[in-house]
Amino acid sequence: MSEFLKSSGSHLNALYLFAAALIDGENGKKLVEKYRDDISRVSPFDAMYVLDSLLLNGYSTSKVKDNTGKIINVFFKSLDAFKWDKPAEGHFLYYMMLENREAEKIIREMRLVIKNIYNGKEQNKDDLFQKLGEQLIRLETYELHYIKKENILFPWIEKAFPQYRCLQVMWSFHDDFRKSMRELKKLLAVNEPDLNKMNRELGKLFFVVLPIIFREEQIVYPVALKALPEASWNDMLEQSHDTGWCYINPPLADIKSINTGMKENYVSLDTGHLLPDQINMLLKNLPVDITYVDENDQVVYFSSGSHRIFPRSKAIIGRKVQNCHPPDSVHIVNEIINSFRKGVKDEAEFWINMKGHFIHIRYFALRNEQKEYRGVIEVSQDVTSIRSLEGERRLLDW
Repeated sequence: MSEFLKSSGSHLNALYLFAAALIDGENGKKLVEKYRDDISRVSPFDAMYVLDSLLLNGYSTSKVKDNTGKIINVFFKSLDAFKWDKPAEGHFLYYMMLENREAEKIIREMRLVIKNIYNGKEQNKDDLFQKLGEQLIRLETYELHYIKKENILFPWIEKAFPQYRCLQVMWSFHDDFRKSMRELKKLLAVNEPDLNKMNRELGKLFFVVLPIIFREEQIVYPVALKALPEASWNDMLEQSHDTGWCYINPPLADIKSINTGMKENYVSLDTGHLLPDQINMLLKNLPVDITYVDENDQVVYFSSGSHRIFPRSKAIIGRKVQNCHPPDSVHIVNEIINSFRKGVKDEAEFWINMKGHFIHIRYFALRNEQKEYRGVIEVSQDVTSIRSLEGERRLLDW
């Protein structure tokens, strides 16, 4: 990323001062004139640096978000002219950009339908609303693109690039996309949608999707391509199979996940690595009771903790699970295990009232990658308070 680091401290400081003054309400035209030379040579690195510096210097995420459009609009000409070597087929970013092209295509098609809704005189609006609804369903799939950014690309950038904090602003714009999709689906769910509200919400939606595509491809991607190690892209491509792709055929990843530098004594898991005491703390503090019975019907583990619903003692470790139940219920235990072992069932559940509490009890078959039976876990949870929940709580309320 040496070409990005050529920016001098005075250049970066000038861009920061411009952005801060713009947010503080100073005259935009005068600011652009004052910092014209620095604005004329903004790089992707510079743009991320400026937004990151604003966050580091006390401007809130919401304040930076509200002004990102203004700042990037001033930087647009320089950023749009920036040339970077776009990756070829087989690279994670290549497929991410393919998804962007398809999203742009859907929006172009939506705009044609919207134009007919608001200007058309002879067409049946019911048919147009139906078509718009179908297009929204297609666009909704684009959320997979944002999920891959948030959970696969962003973590890698955070590890490799110090000025990463502005990614949280981009994530907030992703959430705006989700909000607009929910609102538009509600509007189209009635027989006669409110055209004024729909027009405003569609404007919000397009104002998120299209600018974010530009910021991805002319800011985030060029920086990431230079800042991240080469092997990380193979790792991202492999992880993407769990998330999924929208509009394109899933690309193949030929290289396994890279070594994440696991230290001695750590236990390697599919999605990370933990110390034994961390695993123990995790299991003890889950709000459920867990008991693991292996493929030989022996109890090999149970979670401890003050919240246990059913009493357990270490004496049951190694004991046949059939011997842990009274004679009247052993046949149920055997039926569950036999069904799991044969592959007929994968889950069984019960719920009971006990001392004024509603207890949910579930059994899950465990199978390895070869689909071989490796035992069963019993998970019990007191769901009394969960059953009483209503409405929503989106803010912390202690």
